[in-house]
Amino acid sequence: MGLSPHKQVRLARLVLDRSYASPITIDDLSREVALSPYYLIRAFRRAYKQTPHQYLVGQRIARAKELLRNTDLSITEICVAVGFESLGSFSTLFRKVAGVSPSAYRTSSSPTTTPSYIPLCMCLLHGIQDQPDS
Repeated sequence: MGLSPHKQVRLARLVLDRSYASPITIDDLSREVALSPYYLIRAFRRAYKQTPHQYLVGQRIARAKELLRNTDLSITEICVAVGFESLGSFSTLFRKVAGVSPSAYRTSSSPTTTPSYIPLCMCLLHGIQDQPDS
């Protein structure tokens, strides 16, 4: 017996999460989860309040933001790495979602780093004694 439509829509989201950097059409996605394209779009929107395409663009832009903050890759390299085929469409969609251009975002964002200290709450949780700096 096949998956329920709800599970098929969740599977579609997992497929998009897994392959956001690859070209994927609604026809490819619908074949992968065994739903018609039109039913998949409607069910996905009902479940996630956006179409599969909107979700995919959001995933790609989120990954692009991460790469802009944490790497020295060029904007063109990031565009390709997250699955866009056109720098123009990437820049336009990025500005629409983030409110600024990719280069402005990079300039205004600091790298996402792990703190070089252990937060007090974690020390207390694990029974680590507070040691003064020597």
